Amino acid sequence: MIKAESSIQELQKQIELYQLVFDNINAGSTITDADGYITHFNKPYGRFLNLDPDTQIGRHCTEVIQNSRMHIVAKTGNSEINKSHRIKGHDMVVQRIPIKKDGKVIAVYGQVMFQNVEEVKQLASKLSVLESKVQLFEKELFDLRSTKYTFNCIIGESPEIKYLKEEALKAALNDSTVLVTGESGTGKELFSQAIHNASPRRCHPFVRINCAAIPKDLLESELFGYVEGAFTGAKIKGKPGKFELAHNGTIFLDEIGDLPIEMQPKLLRVLEEKEFERIGDNKIIRSDFRVICATNQKLEDLMERQKFRKDLFYRLNVIPIYIPPLRMRPNDIMPLACHLLKKMTMAANRPQMEIEKNAETELISYSWPGNARELSNVLERAMYSSNNNTIYKGDLPFNLDYNTHPPGKKKKPTLKNVQNQAQIKAIYQALARTNYNKAKASKLLGIHRTLLYKKMKEYDIKLTPE
Repeated sequence: MIKAESSIQELQKQIELYQLVFDNINAGSTITDADGYITHFNKPYGRFLNLDPDTQIGRHCTEVIQNSRMHIVAKTGNSEINKSHRIKGHDMVVQRIPIKKDGKVIAVYGQVMFQNVEEVKQLASKLSVLESKVQLFEKELFDLRSTKYTFNCIIGESPEIKYLKEEALKAALNDSTVLVTGESGTGKELFSQAIHNASPRRCHPFVRINCAAIPKDLLESELFGYVEGAFTGAKIKGKPGKFELAHNGTIFLDEIGDLPIEMQPKLLRVLEEKEFERIGDNKIIRSDFRVICATNQKLEDLMERQKFRKDLFYRLNVIPIYIPPLRMRPNDIMPLACHLLKKMTMAANRPQMEIEKNAETELISYSWPGNARELSNVLERAMYSSNNNTIYKGDLPFNLDYNTHPPGKKKKPTLKNVQNQAQIKAIYQALARTNYNKAKASKLLGIHRTLLYKKMKEYDIKLTPE
């Protein structure tokens, strides 16, 4: 008898708990039987509809709730999730869920998810803001980790460039430090990014830092980071350094030859130990990174002048990659020029352009002291200078040698020289468009053929492409 009473008390406690849970659900909730008669009606729903919850028990749902579909769900057995329900002049969002036992509907649970569609709009607005923030953070993360260049971006047909790509690919397969050297504009960062993209670290950050662009006083904080209050102007929460951000990825130290001498032993220690401390902190941070360096300076000369440490040089120069200047690999000039021109015309939304034979000869014979960067600049200027879909020799900018002045001497920017360049351009275009027929070219130019001969001799303009 005592045991039975105890079981009844326990059961009453459970029922009371379930009722408390049901009444404390913030959203309005109701339960009907399989015929649509209300068996449960919680207090929040009663307050919303201005009804006494207890007196609704036993009534049919259609008598209590305007536009109710609880009885329909009981018949179909199909859930209705996040449906619009208009009641008392308000559009609400509700869900109706059939409760089944042995495959048969025994009850239906209904709940108001939002008492007003405006709540949904507010939630949607908040979600939109959060989505925008996530997209912004994703973009920042992508900018931090992304690399634009792969080995497919390295254009060239010369034996030198093919050999370099093979060596760089070998470097990508191990984790040793790479030192990329070469003149300005030869594509040192392109090779560095290609190595990272072909390495096992390609899914992790590629963090760039230009040792020449950051003031000496800020370089240490950029490399290693700092904690709150480390120095005047420090951010409240501190800031991670580049080595910390490069964890599991690659750190690219550009212009390494400009690294201040006092920073070099600190860098050497980090490269050897793979650990460091933020400025103002004594906590050791360990980071797993791969280092690729680049410079257009001769580090051997800097070592002789005691501006670069030998021990750091030997630590960096594990895999050396020297990119020869463009003038030493003339076979790469035209493939590179065509590639660059195609990219430029697409970016400028212009038709594809060709390069005329005399212009090709001029491009190949030029020394390109600025290498690929200068070639890109020349082609872009020529693209906008040309009046059609072909770049002629006369479209090439003034800094190329048109043989209108003695070798080794630069033309002065005089009115006469500008006029000469305009005439050269017009003559070359007329000759190219008439298949180098002087009679037709002179007619196209609107001058006598004798004057055309005179101008061609004066400017040393060839009759046919070289």
